[in-house]
Amino acid sequence: MLLIRAITLDDIDPLIEMARQVGSGMTTLKPDRDMLGERVSTAVASFAQAIPPEERDYMFVMEDTSNHRLAGVCAIKAAVGLTEPFYNYRIGTLVHSSRELGVFTRMDTLYLSNDLTGSSELCSLFLMPEYRTGHNGKWLSKSRFLFIAQFQQLFTEKIIAEMRGYQAEDGTSPFYEGLGRHFFKMDFDHVDGLTAIGKKSFIAELMPRQPLYVAYLPEDAQAVIGQVHRSTLPARKLLEQEGMHYEGYVDIFDAGPVLQGRVSELRAVRDSVPTTAEEGVPEGECDTTLVSNTRLDDFRMILTQACNGGAKVALSRRELQLLHCQAGDPVRTLSLNVRKNTNG
Repeated sequence: MLLIRAITLDDIDPLIEMARQVGSGMTTLKPDRDMLGERVSTAVASFAQAIPPEERDYMFVMEDTSNHRLAGVCAIKAAVGLTEPFYNYRIGTLVHSSRELGVFTRMDTLYLSNDLTGSSELCSLFLMPEYRTGHNGKWLSKSRFLFIAQFQQLFTEKIIAEMRGYQAEDGTSPFYEGLGRHFFKMDFDHVDGLTAIGKKSFIAELMPRQPLYVAYLPEDAQAVIGQVHRSTLPARKLLEQEGMHYEGYVDIFDAGPVLQGRVSELRAVRDSVPTTAEEGVPEGECDTTLVSNTRLDDFRMILTQACNGGAKVALSRRELQLLHCQAGDPVRTLSLNVRKNTNG
């Protein structure tokens, strides 16, 4: 059976092994022992409330309880850009007109911005290939929203997710080759690695501060602005189902879209149900459901068939054990799938 839980210090070695399979484009999950070790330590301190709320980085692992292997990982950073710069391009518009010549043009531009500084961020989502079956990927992604619903006070009102940008079959980024390489004079993977270990000062030092005209870029670079990596399409769709949307901010290296949402408008905040666990078999109409305990210091979540909306949720003895719960303990539930609106 699979379980999603708060990460522990014992997870560092298997996490590094997992990070080796991620590939380029995910700066928050590089197979660097120092970086990941520090990040896991921060996460453990975050769940223990041992560091200030704005410095917290909540990391979760999906564990296969049959063999204690890590199947996946995901995370929520409480606030970005407060200790190191957080850059994006904001897509804007400049208008040029000449009444005398009867010429009026609108030009898309890229502005280097820190507009999203301070936002909470969904990040570091990765599922091992052998576990990419059934509901596992959807559950892993959506588990973060149920955590946010339970602990809204820990996050800012705006939440963001940087999506991995489009890459060609050979792994190159058309956007980076058409723009970034001119300023950084190094390969995409090298730049990606520098940002992963927190070395970001070179961005401000080397990138132009004035707006960049999109029309000056090669056509293949223009075409991928706001587009996601092929393997990231399902993740984008899931986030949009939960209340996230694209508002014209993109990554400065690969031009992947930055999705945004308001915590108060997320589906999990609106539709999740605080209820009480009981031992038993669900009766009546059941649904595939995320069920979590309500403990920050030992957060745990399972996916099961449950009857939503009642005063209690029936769980097996094994499910209660996985949640570290007993009958009568508070839990929170959320339907895995978005309910279709059948009105009208």
